[in-house]
Order: sequence, then C-alpha cells, then structure tokens
Amino acid sequence: MTGRLQEALAAKPHVWGGWVVGPTIIGPEEFARAGYDYVGFDLQHGYLDDAEVALLLRRLEHVPIATAVRLPSADPAPIGRVLDAGADAVIIAMVESAETAAAAVAATRYAPVGVRSFGPLRPDIGLDPAGHEAGASVFAMIETARGLSALDEICSVPGLSGVYVGPADLAISLGENPITALTTPTVLDAVARVHSVASDVGLVPGIHANAGKPGKAMAELGFRMITLASESQALRRGAAEHLREAQ
Repeated sequence: MTGRLQEALAAKPHVWGGWVVGPTIIGPEEFARAGYDYVGFDLQHGYLDDAEVALLLRRLEHVPIATAVRLPSADPAPIGRVLDAGADAVIIAMVESAETAAAAVAATRYAPVGVRSFGPLRPDIGLDPAGHEAGASVFAMIETARGLSALDEICSVPGLSGVYVGPADLAISLGENPITALTTPTVLDAVARVHSVASDVGLVPGIHANAGKPGKAMAELGFRMITLASESQALRRGAAEHLREAQ
C-alpha cells in the first residue's frame, strides 16, 4: 500500500502544496481543483484541532489530492490520530536531534518497531497494519541552527521519508529576518545544505516556500515537496486582484 503523497512524488519531479490553517469546507477542494498535489493542515500554528482535521480529511476521501498534517511534537498519540483519520503524511516541527526524528518515525509504526496504537477511524484505509505503515510518510522539520547542526544524524534515521525546511524559524535561529529568509544568503546556504544532505541519502527534500516565485526558485534548487500558499494567502491575493480589476 502506498499513500497518495508517495504516489505523487513517484510520478512527478516536484509536488506543489497548499496549506490550511483554519476550519474550512472548500479550501482543500479548491486547492485540488487548482491542480495542487497536496494540502497541509497545520496543528502547530493553525486554528485547528485533530478532530477538525479528521473531518476535513474525511471530506477529501474522493478528492484527488494528498494530505499532510504538521504537528508540534513527536508525541505519538496525536500522530496516530491523524494517521488513523487518513492523513498521508505527518510533518513534525522543530526537530533538532536524531532521537526526536526516531521518535516521530516510531509514532507511525506499530510494535515491535514502533509505538503506534492500532485504531483506524475510516473503513477506506483498511485494517492491515503493514499497509498503514507503508502508506504513512513522516517528515522532520529543519528550522533551527541546532537542527541544522544535527542534519546528518537526523537524515540517517531509518524510516524517515524526508526533511521539510521551515525558512522563517531557520532565519530567526541564524540571526536573520524571517520575512526575507529565502533571499538571504546565509539562509539560502543553509537551505541548500539541507537539500544536498537529504538528497544524497535518498530522502525527499521539502520546504515551506510561502509563495509562487520562491517556490519556483526552490524547485530549481532541487526541492521536491514545495508548499506555496495558505488558504488565507490565496483568498487575499484573489480578492485583491478582483478589486484591482474592478477599480
């Protein structure tokens, strides 16, 4: 069994993502209609809880888009709940050590290799533990100087699917402006290193680009999983364009 994110990555050199930070009915479906490959749900900075995410995931059962959920820690219970609700991937924030990355992987695996508890919430994901494990991708966020210094060890953790750069927090940790992170040489050097180390060991390099132009630049750098915009950003940009046309 493979997850929808895994299928998209196998079929394309880059996959493009939208981001959801609050309760929404049509946001993920509109990302799918626009041609995005995945949508991320934010349980770290967003106004969502895992029960709301479970409902949103269920609505996407027959919508052609992969799903990922960002969680603030490697706590196994929330990770297990969003996977049981049908998420294709989890993205774990602020990973600064191989131990934390290994804990995140263990939360997606059943005994004896992991600590995930069996409790699928949707009939369409089946009852096969091996299938659940095979379809679940897990990404470690690299977004601090400490995480960057432990990058080689983090990328050597068995079972990790990829790493996902958070440029804003990484910029702050490096003493730079988070707003201009992806145009700042110090941050770009760090981002390039993450891409290089991850790619060299066969992991998927991902990044939160936060807009189309930096997303294109990150694709040209070789990143494969690139988040372009949140639903609020897309709404604001579209609304501003309609207003501009009308005036």
